[in-house]
Amino acid sequence: MTYHRDHHTFGLVYMDRIWCNKQRYRMKLGFQHIKYILGFAFLMGFQIGSANTWTVCGTCENSSIKETILRAAPHDTLLIEKGTYKEFELLVDKPLVIKGIGYPIVDGERKGEIFRVISDNVTLDGLFLINVGVSYTKDNAAIRVVKSKNFQIQNMVLEQLFFGIYLEKSSHGKVYHNRIIGNAVDEYNSGNGIQLWYSSDIDVRKNHVQGTRDGIYLEFSDRITITDNVSMDNLRYGLHFMFSNHDIYSNNTFENNGAGVAVMFSKFITMKNNTFRKNWGTAAYGMLLKEINDAEISGNTFEENTIGINIEGSNRIKYLNNDFINNGWAIRVIGACYTNSFKGNNFLYNSFDISYNSKLNDNVFEGNFWSSYTGYDLDMDGIGDVPYRPVKLFSYVVNRTPETIVLLRSLFMDIIDFSERVSPVFTPDNLKDAQPLMKKRS
Repeated sequence: MTYHRDHHTFGLVYMDRIWCNKQRYRMKLGFQHIKYILGFAFLMGFQIGSANTWTVCGTCENSSIKETILRAAPHDTLLIEKGTYKEFELLVDKPLVIKGIGYPIVDGERKGEIFRVISDNVTLDGLFLINVGVSYTKDNAAIRVVKSKNFQIQNMVLEQLFFGIYLEKSSHGKVYHNRIIGNAVDEYNSGNGIQLWYSSDIDVRKNHVQGTRDGIYLEFSDRITITDNVSMDNLRYGLHFMFSNHDIYSNNTFENNGAGVAVMFSKFITMKNNTFRKNWGTAAYGMLLKEINDAEISGNTFEENTIGINIEGSNRIKYLNNDFINNGWAIRVIGACYTNSFKGNNFLYNSFDISYNSKLNDNVFEGNFWSSYTGYDLDMDGIGDVPYRPVKLFSYVVNRTPETIVLLRSLFMDIIDFSERVSPVFTPDNLKDAQPLMKKRS
C-alpha cells in the first residue's frame, strides 16, 4: 500500500510539473508575441510619425529652400512662407511636398533652371517662379522633371521664363492649374510653356499658357490627356506634337497663336470639344494635320482662322459634328488623304468650305450643313434633294496662283464656280454631299 501511495503521489507531482512547464511555455510565447506586436507597432508608428514639416522664411532658422531640401528626409513637407528667395538649381532628389504660402517668389536671377526634380512622388504647389536663365545650348526650365513618376505640379505661376514646365522621360504625373506667362519675341531665344519629351500617362489640365514659343509641345509622348487648358498669344503654336500616339485633347481653347495647332506624324488621336479661334496669318490655321492616321476630330469649333483645318497625308480620320465659322478656308486638303469621313459638320459663312487639289477622292462627305447651299427640300425631311458640291473652281485657282484671291467677290468668279459645279472638269466629280442638311446642327 505504501508503495502504491508513494507511486501515486510521485505521479501527481510529476503531472503537476508538466502542467506548470506548459503554462510557463505558453506565457513565454505570449510575452514574445506581445513583444513582437508592440515592437511592430512602435516601428510603424515611428515610420508614420517621422515625416516632418519644415517652415522656410526669411527670418526663420531655415531661410534657404535649397539647404532645407538637403536637410529634409523623404516624405517631409516644406512650407515656403511669403517672400522672395533668390535661388536656382534646386535639386529635389527625394519624395517631398514643397508648398508655397501666399505665393512666395523664387527668383532664378536668369542664372539657370530653378527646380529640377529627379525623384518619384514629388509635389510642387503654390510657388511663383521668375527669371529662368536663357541659354542657346541648354533648354533651361522653371521646372524640369526627369525620369520621375507620380509627381504633381499644381497652382504654380511662372513668368519671365525660357521653358516653363519640362517633363523628360517621366510618367504618371499631373500638371494642374498652372499659369505660365512668357514674353517670347523670337523663336530662337524662346522656349515652350509645357513640354513633354519621351513621357507617358500625364494629365495636363486647367493650365493657362501665353506668350511662349509653343504653348504645349509633345514629342514621343503617349497616352497624354490635355483638358480644359487655354493656350493663346503664343509665337508659333498653341499646341504642337509629333510622334505621339493614343493622346486625348478635349475642351481646350487655342486662340490667336502664330499658326494655331500642329499635329504631325501621330496616330490614334482624339480631339474633342476644343475651340480654335483667331489664328490669322499668311501661313496660319486652326489646325494642321500632317501624316495623321486613325483619329477622331469631333465637336470642335473653328472660328475666324485663315484655315480651319489644313490636311496633308492624313487617312482614316472621322470629322464629326464640328463647327467651321467665318474662316478663310474651312478645310484645305493637300496631298494624299484617303478614307476620311466628314459627317454632321456645320460650314457657316466661310470664304471656301472645301479646298481640294486632286481629281481623285474616296473621302465621304455626308449629312453636313452648308450655309451656301441653295437647294430645296420638297419632301420636307430636312435633307436637301439636290447634292451639294462644296469645292469651288476658284479655290482650285487660288491654290495655284495665290494672287488671284483679290478676285474673290467678283461676278466672274461666281460664274465659273457655277459652271464647274454643273459640269466638273478641274475638281473631283464625286466630291459631293448627297444628303446636305437644310438646317444647321444645333
